[in-house]
Amino acid sequence: MDTHTEHLQGTLEAAGRHHGSAFVEVLQNCNIFNDGAHREFTDREVRDDRMLFLEHGAPMVFGKDRDKGIRLNGHQPEIVTLGGDGITEADLLVHDETDPLIAFMLAHIYWPEFPVPVGVIRRISRPTHDQLLNGQIDQAIAGRGKGDLRQLLAAGETWTVE
Repeated sequence: MDTHTEHLQGTLEAAGRHHGSAFVEVLQNCNIFNDGAHREFTDREVRDDRMLFLEHGAPMVFGKDRDKGIRLNGHQPEIVTLGGDGITEADLLVHDETDPLIAFMLAHIYWPEFPVPVGVIRRISRPTHDQLLNGQIDQAIAGRGKGDLRQLLAAGETWTVE
């Protein structure tokens, strides 16, 4: 979200450090065309209660007093109050950027039923195009040897054009 510059900076830095493609969605206010479009959950007075700031490996806790969280009830996410009914952070869902099921769930929860999740939702570590290409070259050299361009050009049938 454009008004929370520290969080936006961290998200953009994570995207920049990621090897491969990265998609960053910025919730941005435009004073001309959509003034106040995200105000119901981004205003300073309410954002702690209405936004879920994701951190890899940390329980999904939110709220001005950090007293609310997300846990799974079967396969469905639900909001719980910490301390109520003996609920602790150990009962909450822990964010895992590498888990496709958590990413799918986070992509389908939104205000007003749930807080708006922000941060790195999904991170996939796979080789980039250049890593795959260099791997193919290394594999070919290992199997057939380094090769010689002069020998390749002079091999087989050759002819002279006058």
